[in-house]
Amino acid sequence: MDDPVTTYSDLPSLLDQLTLTEKASLCLGSDFWHTAAVDRLQIPAVALADGPHGLRTQPQAGDHQGLGGSLPATCFPTASALGSSWDGDLLRRVGRALGVEARSQGVAVLLGPGINIKRSPLCGRNFEYLSEDPLVSGVLAAAMIDGVQSQGVGASLKHFAVNNQETDRLRVSADVDERPLREIYLAGFERAVTQARPWTVMCSYNKVNGTYASQHPWLLTTVLREEWGFDGLVVSDWGAVADRVAAVAAGLDLEMPPNLGVSDAAVVAAVRAGDLDEAVLDTAVLRVLQLVERVGAASGPAPEPDLAAHHRLARAAARDCAVLLKNDDGVLPLRPTAGETLAVIGEFARTPRYQGAGSSQVNPTRVEAALDELRGAVPDGVEVAFAAGFGLDSTADDDQLATEAVELAARSDRVVAFLGLPAAEESEGFDRTHIDLPANQTALLPRLAAVGPDLVVVLANGSAVELSSWDRHVKAVLECWLSGQAAGGAAADLLLGTANPSGRLAETLPLRLADCPSYLSFPGEAGHVRYGEGIFVGYRGYDALDRPVSYPFGHGLSYTTFDYAAITTSVRGRVDDDLVIDVGCEVANTGTRAGKEVVQLYVSRPESSVQRPPRELVAFTKLGLEPGQVDTVTFRLGARDLAHWSTAAHDWAVEGGALELAIGASSRDLRLTARVDVPAHQLPASHRSVALDGSATLDEWLADPGGGAALRAVLTIDEETLRVIGNFPLNRLSAFPGLGVTSSVLARLLDDAR
Repeated sequence: MDDPVTTYSDLPSLLDQLTLTEKASLCLGSDFWHTAAVDRLQIPAVALADGPHGLRTQPQAGDHQGLGGSLPATCFPTASALGSSWDGDLLRRVGRALGVEARSQGVAVLLGPGINIKRSPLCGRNFEYLSEDPLVSGVLAAAMIDGVQSQGVGASLKHFAVNNQETDRLRVSADVDERPLREIYLAGFERAVTQARPWTVMCSYNKVNGTYASQHPWLLTTVLREEWGFDGLVVSDWGAVADRVAAVAAGLDLEMPPNLGVSDAAVVAAVRAGDLDEAVLDTAVLRVLQLVERVGAASGPAPEPDLAAHHRLARAAARDCAVLLKNDDGVLPLRPTAGETLAVIGEFARTPRYQGAGSSQVNPTRVEAALDELRGAVPDGVEVAFAAGFGLDSTADDDQLATEAVELAARSDRVVAFLGLPAAEESEGFDRTHIDLPANQTALLPRLAAVGPDLVVVLANGSAVELSSWDRHVKAVLECWLSGQAAGGAAADLLLGTANPSGRLAETLPLRLADCPSYLSFPGEAGHVRYGEGIFVGYRGYDALDRPVSYPFGHGLSYTTFDYAAITTSVRGRVDDDLVIDVGCEVANTGTRAGKEVVQLYVSRPESSVQRPPRELVAFTKLGLEPGQVDTVTFRLGARDLAHWSTAAHDWAVEGGALELAIGASSRDLRLTARVDVPAHQLPASHRSVALDGSATLDEWLADPGGGAALRAVLTIDEETLRVIGNFPLNRLSAFPGLGVTSSVLARLLDDAR
């Protein structure tokens, strides 16, 4: 910060000096980007700024909506790219750089990272989110938060919660059952909150099961604070507050931007009328003061950012985020020699698309174009020739541009086409209606392939695109996502082999949109969107249906090869007594160059009493190996890693029994497997998947280890009859003669179950 900020050693004493009006004012911002000050008590305003992948600080002359005129800052790869790195260390380094730039511009809180689950590839804001998997999202978000906050700048984990579409985003109710809510949509937030302790959490616009997130006491207080121990400030997304008094009561501390003269007046009136306990308001005020105090503790001279070093980091990050989807016949890396011509096709090579649109748009310090970078990096005597191939707007003459591109390809030795989504195709504020690349791009590919059979495609897009209709025409596909201001240089490094691609898909790429598990229930209607696929989001759904995909979750190729061997397992403890499972293997680089492999551990529960996906990611690590190097990877799992959410107990539950472990390079490339038995006592009644009461069915009683044994001791029934009446509640069967389940027997069974 430019000016010293008072550090308060006794916040309750300061609170006592505030008037009711001042308390209400502190729970609102003072303008679009600042909290409120109380000058008489030397309580300063502090600044917040957008910044999931780059700082977007608005100077005083910035536009009223806060969307333009921001100060220059390093534009790092967007979350869709960073998620594909699977590299917590990388995100921590990016976070540190973001924190340094924030401090230098007087920013106290950086609004990010965003970790909402990629439920559908149509979500217009998917470029701001990390993954379809909560483990990947949570691990990477925690690392970025660590990096940002190491510089004395707060992070704001967002958007809490179940914000998975832009359609009707300020009003829609995300209607999701208890189990997927916990296992899929809250789990990443839980990991990031408990591991990284962000200074702030930002609530989402939408309703969750009928209640606005901004005024959802179960979400903001019961879960976030009481269960997870969050001790920071909850801030609204900009414009998310529908009822300020209800939001304060629910646990929302700071409204942004402020509805001045309305929200503060409503809070004061509610306290005076007895409709809002002043103690509740005081709690919110203390959280605002705590944020100011945290900022003050980090005051003093801000480090001057090394923007050149940050640009180099942005380029390194972009390299590590790119996913080599396909590389038939090893056409990549390119090896052009003197006298050859490399044809570069596609407007994106000259006019790069490197970030998304909307509130996260960064004013970059510099931008690299792939065409320029390739020309500067190829050996002497290699010509890098360019043809646009297609236009990015409706005024372009696509036929003429395509003809020129084909003519260039026909006289060239190698052809690389830069394709992607124009900026108008994906943005905050609206969802996509399809996942296709523009027709003027895909129509060009078979014509290029006809004259240049070793065609390479480089993609620039923030969200998943359909490849199945065109990738048969090309030998290699390099998915670069929206990879920041150094995207062009990174693409050149990867194409020419200066760097080895090591990204892996953090989201499944489907054959077609209709294959997506959420397809029939996105984006909803009449103010509601039903999460009908339940826990079967992303790869969990594709794998459960055994549905073919273009490229699976976790997939990514390299210019070297890796072998997996010697899986080991050990089990200690029980699920209800400090369970520890160690899983290890050896990974060898069997190729001729250094590379990085993402080693992924999946778990299956074939005998589970509840519905589960065929496999779920439970651990991963990114490993760098030199040629010929062998390293040992070890994963340690605890009971929570194996747990499911019990809707009967409203808590996490772990089942004993058989456990299948698989280590591999994607959810569908599993190299090593092992089976272990997890010991467990009988689950307590409160943690059973089904409550064993009179309304539980005969089948449910028999499936329970304890209840089933007691029932079998008195039950007189053959298998054929069991198939007919197994779905009868036990209390209904007490009237059936000859089964052995009399009223007195039922009463005893119920007592034992309790």
